[in-house]
Amino acid sequence: MDLRLLWDGEQIFWSFGEDESWLPLSGTDSGAVQFPGYADVFDEIVPEFLRGYSPPFLTALPEQGGVQMWTGLLAKTHEGWSLSVRPPVNLPGPPGVVVWEGIVETDIWFGPLFTNFRLVKTDTPVQIRAAWPFLQVQPIPQIAYREEYLAAFACREASELPDAEWEELSHVLLPHPDQSERQGHYAVTVRKRRLCPADHAALLNTKVGEPD
Repeated sequence: MDLRLLWDGEQIFWSFGEDESWLPLSGTDSGAVQFPGYADVFDEIVPEFLRGYSPPFLTALPEQGGVQMWTGLLAKTHEGWSLSVRPPVNLPGPPGVVVWEGIVETDIWFGPLFTNFRLVKTDTPVQIRAAWPFLQVQPIPQIAYREEYLAAFACREASELPDAEWEELSHVLLPHPDQSERQGHYAVTVRKRRLCPADHAALLNTKVGEPD
C-alpha cells in the first residue's frame, strides 16, 4: 500500500491509502503500529501461544526521525549465509528518506525481516509507494565479510605496479576504435564467468568460494 510519513522534528505521524488523516506513530504507548487489518490475520494463522504478538508494521526508533518497517517477510538462510538489507542498487530512493544498511545472520536468527530508515525532512510528507522498490535484500556468504579476509589487503604506489597490470590498464585507458565494443567486453566476460564459474576458477588457479 502507499504510505506517507511526516516528521515535525519531534513527533512522527503516518497515513496510508486514500485516507488523508495523520495518525501518531511516535509518542504512543508502544511507539509502534500494526499493518491495517493484519493482526487478526496473524492470530488466525499462528499457534495459540503466539496470538496477540503480530510483528509491528512501523516502529518509531530512538534516533531522531528513525523508523523501523516490517517487510511482511520472515527470513531464514542456509548455514553460512546472511542477508544484506540495503537501499536498491542504481535506483533513487524516496526523497527525504535515508535507508540504513545492515547484515542479518539469518542462518542462526529466524524472524521478521525489518528495515530501518531515517526521515531527513521535517514538515514535508514523505511518500513510500507500493509499486516502487524501497529496499534490496541480497544473500551473501559470511566468509565475504570475515575480518581475516577484509583485513588481508595491501596498498601499493603506482610506481610498484607490475608490467602485466600496466598492460591490463591500457585496455581501459587507451583509445579504442570501437567504443561500444569496449563497453560490452566487460559485461560479456562477466556473463561467461557466471555460466562457467568452475572453469573460470581453474583459469585463475583458485578454488570457488575460497580466497587466494
